[in-house]
Amino acid sequence: MSGLVLKLGPYERVLVNGAVIENGDRRSRLSILTPNANILRLRDAIHPEQVNTPVRRVCYIAQLVLSGDADPDDARLQMLRGIEQLSQVLTDQDSRAQLGLASQAVLEGVYYPALKALRSLLPREERLLAVAGS
Repeated sequence: MSGLVLKLGPYERVLVNGAVIENGDRRSRLSILTPNANILRLRDAIHPEQVNTPVRRVCYIAQLVLSGDADPDDARLQMLRGIEQLSQVLTDQDSRAQLGLASQAVLEGVYYPALKALRSLLPREERLLAVAGS
């Protein structure tokens, strides 16, 4: 069996192809077998007022595609430009690897893996911004 496996906590919500699905009162596992399904855990969603850093901006664009609120073709160029800009600042090997994964996913039109790779950069970005602000 291949595909994405979602492990949901009680009453956790997830967006699947534009439909909000809420889990029951127990933990559960869902296997998403449909390739290229648009999936977004709502607990991981970035709200518009939280889009205040470069990584969050690119994550938000991916999120809009996954929620069905942005056209993938329009978002692709914006995301690739954003990833390119991030690669000029985040030059360590780990960041480069995640940006490469995100870029490849965007080129393949699979936005969940792109979002996942980009989200992994959020803690690093937060640390860098904290150092720059002090």
